[in-house]
Amino acid sequence: MEKSGSVDSLGSKRSSSRQPSVDSLSSTSTSRSDRSAQAKPLFAMSSESVATSAELSPEFRVRSLHVKPKTAAKVFRDSGKEEPQLLPNEAVQDMAQDVTYFCPFIGALSGTVLVTNYRLFFRCMDREPAFVLDLPLGVVSRVEKIGGASNRGDVSYGLVCKDMRNLRFAHKQMEDTLRKSIFEVLVKFAFPVSNGLQIYAFEYGQVFPENGWKVYDALSEYKRQVFFFLNDHICLMLREAHCIAVLCVYVCFLKGIPNESWRITKVNDHYEVCDTYPSTLAVPVNIPDEELKRVAAFRAKGRIPVLSWIHPESQATVTRCSQPMVGVNGKRSKEDEKYLQAIMDANAQSHKLFIFDARPSVNAAANKMKGGGYESEDAYQNAELVFLDIHNIHVMRESLRKLKDVVYPNIEDSHWLSNLESTHWLEHIKLILAGALRIADKVESGKTSVVVHCSDGWDRTGQLTSLAMLMLDGYYRTIRGFEVLLEKEWLSFGHRFQLRLGHGDKNHTDADRSPVFIQFIDCVWQLTRQFPAAFEFNEYFLVTILDHLYSCLFGTFLCNSEQQRLKEEIPKRTVSLWSYVNSQLEEFTNPMYVNYSNHVLFPVVSLRHLELWVGYYIRWNPRMRPQEPVHQRHKELLAKRAELQKRVDELQREVTNRSASSSSERTGSPTRSITPVQTFV
Repeated sequence: MEKSGSVDSLGSKRSSSRQPSVDSLSSTSTSRSDRSAQAKPLFAMSSESVATSAELSPEFRVRSLHVKPKTAAKVFRDSGKEEPQLLPNEAVQDMAQDVTYFCPFIGALSGTVLVTNYRLFFRCMDREPAFVLDLPLGVVSRVEKIGGASNRGDVSYGLVCKDMRNLRFAHKQMEDTLRKSIFEVLVKFAFPVSNGLQIYAFEYGQVFPENGWKVYDALSEYKRQVFFFLNDHICLMLREAHCIAVLCVYVCFLKGIPNESWRITKVNDHYEVCDTYPSTLAVPVNIPDEELKRVAAFRAKGRIPVLSWIHPESQATVTRCSQPMVGVNGKRSKEDEKYLQAIMDANAQSHKLFIFDARPSVNAAANKMKGGGYESEDAYQNAELVFLDIHNIHVMRESLRKLKDVVYPNIEDSHWLSNLESTHWLEHIKLILAGALRIADKVESGKTSVVVHCSDGWDRTGQLTSLAMLMLDGYYRTIRGFEVLLEKEWLSFGHRFQLRLGHGDKNHTDADRSPVFIQFIDCVWQLTRQFPAAFEFNEYFLVTILDHLYSCLFGTFLCNSEQQRLKEEIPKRTVSLWSYVNSQLEEFTNPMYVNYSNHVLFPVVSLRHLELWVGYYIRWNPRMRPQEPVHQRHKELLAKRAELQKRVDELQREVTNRSASSSSERTGSPTRSITPVQTFV
């Protein structure tokens, strides 16, 4: 390879409606067709510099205790305002006129607020163009009353959002009853799980040309990883006429067995060994299922070391797991030691195993008091333990809170760098990238197998393995490959999306919440900045993923594990985000992409080469936003490239025709001498 620089109530049944569950952040909304308009969970904010508005539908489909459909539509028509286009099964729940929105960039704006079971929609017609705020309720972290009546006689309330925004609205004091009504509806539908309702994703039901639930298949992905390795060996054996050996390898390939050292096990088929792992696992071929169960007893939450990725040439592997349960007494497990030895032996090119512990060594040692800990190099022969010093979810949550204070609503230019440094956000990004780089380097350059874990193996472990695989394997740098990466390393391996994001849950102080996945996407963005031609997807693709992390429009990021998603029937009852993405790939394609599938990316992880992702964290500030969206510019570049390619094709045909014509003339006129001309296009 070349080198280059509790969820049970999520879909609780009420009435006879469909059920899904999802989260999403939102971006500016501009519709291109009826299909895409319905697809987009558009939470937009238009301002004096960038104006956006949602598409509008001719009438409301309303199921509301507070507002009757005809009344709502009439109010908008009489006031010259148009109602927003509603998504499938989206229903207006309440609305109010003469509401003041305190925009931090423009000032107080008076308009109409409409609340549905999916979003809050505010529209001010007093500006040209009209100001629109379109906010999916899944983005709301908490709704809070702000004191009593203000000096202006207003009664106000605020929305603290998960996507870096704080919004404030006020009603006239004489309309306090209406304000209470809006407030109650917001609380009810922003936190459906806490109120015994189902998340809107179970209602959505939009149909797309592509079925995103079919993007990932575990067996197919394991086969893909070893295809090149098997192909090389099959060609070699064919040359040597070892037909029986060829047949054996081919049969193994069809059965989904990666190679002679790794096998597929169904020991977790019913999630009995580990309820946070996928049902399909790849393990060393010489470790029987009964032994796997004993290894699981020694690993936190039963998360045994299993295969994530195998090098197609050297057979060096990336395996992931949770911490060993050694405790303060230094407990050992012969089965676990034998298991890690089997992982090392599966790689014939190295007689050493690197164990990367994502935690700071002090934290790992402290875990011994809770029964956890780390591998002793005395117990694990030929293994080297490396601590990567990445902090826990609580530190990351506090770091993001500080970052929000720095970037929203206003940026203090005179202290920008020192304020940004005080958040330590980029330092955390650096440590994650540096850890992933060390893993990728050991696998690629050192041809050494690695084991990666943190405490439970579903937060920092997922960050490290997926980033290392992104550096090592060009397939994951394609749009569909990246979707597979997320489905495999994050969703199937049990990242606790429900707990980390708090979908539909009003308990905003929950200690389990943390921006682990946001950090990962930030790291991916940093890679795209250093290798702009290495990724098939653009920045808009990454922002869209983060927008739908909270929107609760799609079912992709619901629940905490594969088992829970199957129990809730998420693939049957909700729409996949990838259905939406893969139905309009041109929106998310990087026009500069060059498919160097065998290139390994080794990024520079110095703080000097990292930068704050303005396109995500500061996108709500109109003064920081580009006048032309980046993805729109990418679309124009793609169109220009297609136009130039068409012209090249025409010129090539013209050259071919002229060449044929000249040849014909020479044949018909033997006395004529023609000097051949070679044309390069």
